[in-house]
Amino acid sequence: MKKKITIIGAGAVGATTAFALLARGAASEVVLIDINTERAMGEALDIKQATPFIGNCDVIAGDYADAAGSQAVIITSGIGRKPGQTRLDLVQTNVGIIKDISDKITKVAPDAIYILVANPVDILTYAFLKYTGLPKSQVFGTGTVLDTIRLRTYLAEIFNVNKQQVHAHVLGEHGDSSFVAWSAATIAGIPLSEYRGALASPYILPKEYTHEEVEEYVRKSGGQIIARKGCTVYGIAMSSTKIVKALSGDAETAMTISSLHEGEYGINDVCLSSLSLIDHTGVRSILTQKLSDAEYKKMHESAEALKSVIKNVKF
Repeated sequence: MKKKITIIGAGAVGATTAFALLARGAASEVVLIDINTERAMGEALDIKQATPFIGNCDVIAGDYADAAGSQAVIITSGIGRKPGQTRLDLVQTNVGIIKDISDKITKVAPDAIYILVANPVDILTYAFLKYTGLPKSQVFGTGTVLDTIRLRTYLAEIFNVNKQQVHAHVLGEHGDSSFVAWSAATIAGIPLSEYRGALASPYILPKEYTHEEVEEYVRKSGGQIIARKGCTVYGIAMSSTKIVKALSGDAETAMTISSLHEGEYGINDVCLSSLSLIDHTGVRSILTQKLSDAEYKKMHESAEALKSVIKNVKF
């Protein structure tokens, strides 16, 4: 089955995502759209010349009309975060960019599922919903999917286990008010807090760690990458690719995407990350997993942090 995906923004994140989609078989055709048409053409040609080793797929540089018939549209356009900036510092400029994009793209691809990647992703997801009036099932952000794989990477190193055996999630804002749902974290189904004691033959003991240390790693590692190389691309490209693959099937996949909350956890009128079920129809449902009292409070604090920004945005 042909899977057409459009990416708006052919910068480092957009181009890497395009390559990841094709390399992982998540798309058979990718359309790259960018205000810098020469950049988009160069990236498309570079990726196209790698496709003989990938399979029957293609990538083109196009304009909005070429997005017609897309199953999903990934929006990476926006001003990138500079060293020392928070994601929320980017808000007004990038909201303006989303406003310009929203009308153009939804006219040609009204039935596509829209995935916001650009930061601050929670605010931009909310803005895109506001500007387009699309159903909330059709629009969501990558949210804390990237934070979650950073968490799993670090925990796998601490416990010396396969990363895919670690089930732990970052919830809330994709930013400084995010938090780990420690009460639900497991390794191979064993609660994280019980794992050390469950080792009958502890030939390698897990490293000592604190929750604060791990959460600091998750929140700050993106900034550290930006300080060293100017941008983060691989983690977010693979996060977007995983989401697109989840949208291709009938079976529902639980991921920590950023979607509009309308009463879940007692939170209203803001986009932030909870575990949500997604499939070929988009967002099926938010999963209101049981949280500890402290985690429930952090979820509300994260929502309020985002709402305080939204109040000062000119939509």
